[in-house]
Amino acid sequence: MIKALIFLLFILIIIALILGIDTFKRLRYIHLRNKQFPSDWTVIIERNVPLYKHLSESWRRRLYGHINVLLTQKTFKGCGGLQITNEIKLTIAAQAALLLLSEKGNYFSKLRLILVYPSAFIASQTTPFGEYYLEETQVKTGESWQIGIVVLSWQDIQYDAKHWQDGRNVVLHEFAHQLDQEGGSASGVPILEKRSDYVTWGRIFRKEYEQLCYEVERGMETVMDEYGATAPAEFFAVATETFFEKPFHMKRKHPELYNELKRYYKLDSVDWIEGAM
Repeated sequence: MIKALIFLLFILIIIALILGIDTFKRLRYIHLRNKQFPSDWTVIIERNVPLYKHLSESWRRRLYGHINVLLTQKTFKGCGGLQITNEIKLTIAAQAALLLLSEKGNYFSKLRLILVYPSAFIASQTTPFGEYYLEETQVKTGESWQIGIVVLSWQDIQYDAKHWQDGRNVVLHEFAHQLDQEGGSASGVPILEKRSDYVTWGRIFRKEYEQLCYEVERGMETVMDEYGATAPAEFFAVATETFFEKPFHMKRKHPELYNELKRYYKLDSVDWIEGAM
């Protein structure tokens, strides 16, 4: 048995060398996406991911495939005494996979580890002030690190499932940061298809970000969560949450921003919901 496994591993290495690593990875992705998706898993997703019921059968099949890849590629680890279950992994992977339905194919390339706490957690932060540093602690529901780690609160993930369409979703938010960080530091500008796309993206996002900052400073009611006015990177993450959770509001109040996200994610979240009505 051991000799057979060693031989199989040897064959896989040879194939990878012949085809090239990228081609081999694509073939591996195809295999995982075509794997059977257990029916009891769909029950969990339907219960914990409200947007799932709006997806057509073809979108659901695509979602299943991406979930299979994420569950295989990424490591989930419980923190603070939390035991990782299939429900936790599937709930996180299903929501993260919504951002990949356009077949981007990278599967959050830098991400290796997903840490899950029972509830909100304490995080330390160091802020430079000239030659001095301010040490402070913050209570957080999620974090995305450039070194390939996402940290999440299970309690807040469950809360988001019960309050879908409030514009806040910690999984969508932190995994949007991972897309942003694929090209380097988080800047609010993820990797785009063409160089010319960056000009349009920069113009629209700068204008919309400055508008949100203006409205928040004056205490005005906003479609997007005011946390998006914190920094351009947070604006992109919050805009992503809004695009999936409040598409009608965003399309009506921020049509240019909606269309830019529609172009980036290659899907129309308004059509999903309208088609299910």
